[in-house]
Amino acid sequence: MKNGIIYKGPSQIDGKEIVAIGTYSDRNTKTGKVLQTYILRENVNPLEASKTGQDYSICGDCPMRGKVTTDPKRKIAKERECYVNLGQGVLIVWKAYKRGVYPEASNCRSELGKDKFVRVGTYGDPAAVPDIVWTQLLENATTWTAYTHQKPWRPDIAMQSADNYDEAKNHWSKLRRTFRVIQNVNDLDKRNEILCPASKEAGRRVQCATCKLCKGSLNAKSIAIVQH
Repeated sequence: MKNGIIYKGPSQIDGKEIVAIGTYSDRNTKTGKVLQTYILRENVNPLEASKTGQDYSICGDCPMRGKVTTDPKRKIAKERECYVNLGQGVLIVWKAYKRGVYPEASNCRSELGKDKFVRVGTYGDPAAVPDIVWTQLLENATTWTAYTHQKPWRPDIAMQSADNYDEAKNHWSKLRRTFRVIQNVNDLDKRNEILCPASKEAGRRVQCATCKLCKGSLNAKSIAIVQH
């Protein structure tokens, strides 16, 4: 199995109906071959969810979401800084889901993730989905990447997304690894962080599937990447 619905039910953030879908892809040159996981509002177009703030159910209070707007000329939230392009993979997956493309996979999550690199929350915060979903999906996976803005959430699975240096230091003091976006390489805290090895600034030395550093409790430094 390469694709499937791994969860459909209430968001763990606000109780609204969401769906989580796993799709296998080998087209991403940065990540390598990977099982992508999309966390979506079940009955709300992702563009509309962004524009109206209904993406709170899947993103929580992430500051990258942007601001609600009623501007008829805008398709998504204003001042949105999230790197995920909603009009590409996210919208394609949601529309495919609404057409009934994806099979039910909630009873075979471990099989869907078996021997694969899993990207936990390609879009959406994994904390919106019940813990058991990720536990089962990852139990036979080769590795995964995972980040969360919900604090704290499953540090064994996810790195904490730090929005500034002080926030990162607070997480480090509690032995939580972080993923932080910095403005330039001079902002790197070399004692606690390394540059993302897959980034341009680090020479794109390795793909995510091989790197295996962007997940929770590892005996390794935190990761930072220069904003693009």
